[in-house]
Amino acid sequence: MSKQLKEYPRVTAQDLRHRTQRPRRVKMLTREFIDDSLYNPNYGYFTKHATIFNAGQPFDFPRIKDGAEFNRLVDRSYIEFEDALDELDPDETRQLWHTPTELFRPYYGEAIARYLVTNYKMTLFPYHDLIIYEMGAGNGTLMRNILDYIYEHEPEVYSRTQFKIIEISSPLADLQLTSLGRSPYAVEHMDHVQILHRSIFDWTEYIHSPCFFLALEVIDNFAHDCLRYDPETETPLQGSVLIDADGEFFEFYDRNIDPLAARYLRVRELAARSQFNTPVNQYPKFMRRLRHALPLAPNLTQPEYIPTRSLQFFDILTTYFPAHRLVLSDFNYLPPSDTVPGLNAPVVQTRYQRRNVQVKTPFVHQGYFDIFFPTDFAMMEDVYRAVTGKLTRVTGHGAFLQSWADLRSTECWNGENPMCSWYANASVMTTV
Repeated sequence: MSKQLKEYPRVTAQDLRHRTQRPRRVKMLTREFIDDSLYNPNYGYFTKHATIFNAGQPFDFPRIKDGAEFNRLVDRSYIEFEDALDELDPDETRQLWHTPTELFRPYYGEAIARYLVTNYKMTLFPYHDLIIYEMGAGNGTLMRNILDYIYEHEPEVYSRTQFKIIEISSPLADLQLTSLGRSPYAVEHMDHVQILHRSIFDWTEYIHSPCFFLALEVIDNFAHDCLRYDPETETPLQGSVLIDADGEFFEFYDRNIDPLAARYLRVRELAARSQFNTPVNQYPKFMRRLRHALPLAPNLTQPEYIPTRSLQFFDILTTYFPAHRLVLSDFNYLPPSDTVPGLNAPVVQTRYQRRNVQVKTPFVHQGYFDIFFPTDFAMMEDVYRAVTGKLTRVTGHGAFLQSWADLRSTECWNGENPMCSWYANASVMTTV
């Protein structure tokens, strides 16, 4: 492919934003390909095929026997939800997933609301308004549950509350307005809500006021760069993909690291408070050399995926939201059997005929596959602190809810609490 590598232009997801057809005869960094696959306004995953599960009526947990029965109820609700969607539009490419906000509404949103109100009263009230930004708000359920709770229990705080959603997807922005209309206090909420249809990476407005910034189940879909290392010199090479005239994908690696990936590596090296794994330090040097000396051994290490978009996100927070307090939640672990090969590697899956189909490469037909990554919270915390200068706290998902949720409302007959036990592979990071 040497001729094509020389002749094909290198493009970014931004360059492709206004294209209606998937690109051919181009080459792209891995992060740009993932970004385009997920967020392109015309054919991206979150634009065209993604649907967030909604169970209809909230689950009545005190009437549920145990966690196993709750699992069965969720499965049945999934079937009923897709049956209803198929009556309107029998689309086999529809992508469906669930969130804690939807499964445990309104109690999950109320837990977030308690955290926000308590910390607002401790640090900002009465000198500042309670300003909340939510990035990637899905169906808008979290917004509605938070505002309903504050309206009912904290009227003085509610009068000073502003809720602003930053949403890249037009269909989801419309759903968020619809969701707001389902609240019994919809008329009151309208004066407190603003939906900003844009990507956080296009943000240019300076926000001087103190605010809370919610990023729940969002950064797992932030694009990553892919690196492989020369086992002899331990130098990194950056991954790209070439898309030929037929739309086929060819992965290749370059020793010239682009400025964003190079900066992430520098920040990681300087900020890390403890030893971190890379493909070249997971094993002793003699073992690496022995492995690569074997016949037919690869000339590069396994891939490592680094969260370069997260670094850009932290840059935006510190540049445009200097007085923010972050509330971030996401996966801290994904089973290696489900991911593509590599360190910090993503799950790449699509849903076909109501089954999840996983593949072993991120280079797939753009827009039809979810690509989501685990988060190394210890490393992310170090990088966030280095970029923003703020201190943080990381807790498990269940531990956070035990501190802030009304656990009696989600407890089953036998004492099990699905809201705390589900999403056990997730963590919460907050600014302190």
